[in-house]
Amino acid sequence: MLAVGFDVNGGPEVLRPVELPVPEPGPGQVLIRVAYAGVNYGEMCHRLGDLGAPDGIDVPGYEVSGEVAALGPGVTGLSCGDPVAAFLPDGGGYAEFAVAPAAFAYPLDGISLRDGGGVALSLTTAYGVLAGAARLAAGDSVLIHAAAGGVGSAAAQIARALGAAAVHGTVSTAAKAVYAKRFGYDAVHIRDGFTAHVAELDVVLDPIGGPTRLASLSVLAPFGRLAVYGDAARRPDLSLPVLPLRQQNRSLAGYDIADLSRRAPTLVRAHALAALSLLATGAIRLDITAELPLTSAPEAHETLQSGLNLGKSLLRVS
Repeated sequence: MLAVGFDVNGGPEVLRPVELPVPEPGPGQVLIRVAYAGVNYGEMCHRLGDLGAPDGIDVPGYEVSGEVAALGPGVTGLSCGDPVAAFLPDGGGYAEFAVAPAAFAYPLDGISLRDGGGVALSLTTAYGVLAGAARLAAGDSVLIHAAAGGVGSAAAQIARALGAAAVHGTVSTAAKAVYAKRFGYDAVHIRDGFTAHVAELDVVLDPIGGPTRLASLSVLAPFGRLAVYGDAARRPDLSLPVLPLRQQNRSLAGYDIADLSRRAPTLVRAHALAALSLLATGAIRLDITAELPLTSAPEAHETLQSGLNLGKSLLRVS
């Protein structure tokens, strides 16, 4: 089968087409004939070496859509030919075939394969951060950093669907602010200096890290929650004293889908199905801004790494 992978860490140029054997599904797994693969920040980190050096060819890709091609032993509830969106905790999505845990293969009832290619990680993360880590409640006010990205654009809509009363966002450029406003934000601010525009927020979502994360604590209302789920700034970790959190009635929570998929897979599935239901009913929408052939994965990564991405990018596989 055709795949795109890398055998050395580095820039987007290390990604290259390769021919690999079609994988076989093991117990509790399904083989998917991939139609679309989502492009995500985590795959860029994989390529850069955050998971260590590759041992042979590493194929990135954490979310795909396609049709079930084969079932591993013990799999029930799915049949060959079923259209699914799938989360791949171990990667492998940039390929014509990919293996996924059956628990993370979600039926695409009323959702196209194209839309399904960008939901299993992005929408699950957006829903999980809000409903799980941030404990969003109806009437809450929310600030979402990286408001124009795949997760941010979905999170604004999901926050509204879950009853948020006010939704603000931050972005790095004015052009991204114009783009992000189409997803229901009350206001979108340039990230530098955002604390001058918001205060007393119930929830802040931060995938950025560094100074943005520290500043986000300062705008929380009593019992406000800062939920972190990434480190896009690639800055050193913060060292935060705990006492000020207590003294100022603030909370810090984390979300990591890789850890959750190991320790609470049923929760990951519940978040994914809830997000997919919102998409199927039209309560939220996925904005696919780029669709490239599989072999153009380096170009998609270059756009992502340069910070020029908007919405959701997909690789068209078959």
